[in-house]
Order: sequence, then structure tokens, then C-alpha cells
Amino acid sequence: MNGRAVVVLPTYNEAENLPRMVSRIQAVLPEAAILVVDDASPDGTGRIADRYASADPAFHVLHRPGKGGLGPAYIAGFARARELGYRVIVQSDADGSHRPEDLPVLLAALDTADVAVGSRWVPGGGLGGHWPWYRKRISRVGSRYAGTLLKLPQKDITGGFRAFTADALDAIRPGLVTSRGYCFQIEMLDRAARSGCRIAEVPITFDDRMHGVSKMSPRIVFEAFRRVTAWGLARAFRRPKPLPQISRSEARA
Repeated sequence: MNGRAVVVLPTYNEAENLPRMVSRIQAVLPEAAILVVDDASPDGTGRIADRYASADPAFHVLHRPGKGGLGPAYIAGFARARELGYRVIVQSDADGSHRPEDLPVLLAALDTADVAVGSRWVPGGGLGGHWPWYRKRISRVGSRYAGTLLKLPQKDITGGFRAFTADALDAIRPGLVTSRGYCFQIEMLDRAARSGCRIAEVPITFDDRMHGVSKMSPRIVFEAFRRVTAWGLARAFRRPKPLPQISRSEARA
């Protein structure tokens, strides 16, 4: 991994989870910065993040005016991270479902890759806690379905624990991603593959959230199914437009 990393944490009502996540990230990766993207959480998550930022110059907060979806929150966070000059950008949930203890293996993969995908479905990966059967089925079937239609070889296409080099994000151009929820992860990975990024999968354990209620909903799942099906059918009749290829510059800050 070349360059300092920043961990982007979108938040909406994560006041109970954020302090523990911050402590765990700083314990395992003290040299990393943290960027909280808060969607005007009614429970005061944004104020908690501001207190961290006032005491630590490597802690950043981006306040958004309201709940606008996971995809747009990540897109805003990626843009801010690039403005701040970070060369390695990690996306993670703030609820504890992504274990900060898996960050070192995720970042180590960037020594030979442009995008590192934390995977539940490769050897060594899995689920922690007590996941209901239907959540497991949605995740596994969703990845297989998207992989088949979009011709993506990765096993975990819907997971959201990932790391990108700055060059990879510049090639992917997240600002052009239109998906808002569950499908955001699929569209980002598809754009990474189409832009020629080297993609590595590393095993992670995906836990239950520490506190609060999951924001997954049938509407979010349906958006993913509808979009992936439309993309797959379109590609069955015409080749997708290639994206500009990622720069292979040897000089990275």
C-alpha cells in the first residue's frame, strides 16, 4: 500500500456505534485517517463526529442535509477524500458489521491490486453473529446473479467493505454511478472491472451490526434486481461502452 489511508464511514443514527468503531479503527490502524459522512442524523451522530474532529486533525466530518442514500453518501465521501489528497480510500459501514480488524489484510492487497474487495464468500471469509437465513440467501444469490449477468468473476459482488487506490477511483468515476442503495456496490465493482482495475478479493468476516436496526429494505433489494437485470439484458444485445483505463503511473504520493 502506497500513501496514507482514509476510512470513509457513512452514518445515519449511529451514535451508539460510532465511538466503538473509531476506537477499533484507531487501535488496529493508528496511522489511518477517518472521514465520517453524516446525513443529519437525528440522534446526534454528527455532533459526536465533530467532537472527534475538533481534537484530531486526521478526523474529518462531512455533513449532508438529510438522509440521501448510501450510494450518494459514499460518492460524497470519496470526493472529499480526494480533495484532501488521500491516496488510499477505504469504504466501510459504521455499524460494526465490517470488522476494523480486517483492515490490514484489505489494505495489504493494494500492494498488487487497484481495488480490494472484502469477501464473505471466499475461503476464510464468512458471517459472524446470528444472521437470518433470508439475509444470507439474498447476499449469496444476489452476488451470483449479478456476477453471471455482468460477467464479474468475484464471489462477493454486493459487499461494501472495500479499498481503492486514488487512481482506481479516478478511473471508476463514482460521480457517474446512479445507484443509491444495495446496487451501488454492484455498479462500482462493474465500473472498476470495465476500467481495467486489478481487483483482489480477500476474506473477511461480516458481523451483525453492534446496535440499532438494519437499513436494508425490500425496495433496496428490488432496485438492485431491476438494475442488474436491465444491464444484463442490454449487454446480451450490445457490448458495454468501455471506460477509460486506469493509469499505471509508477509515481504515487
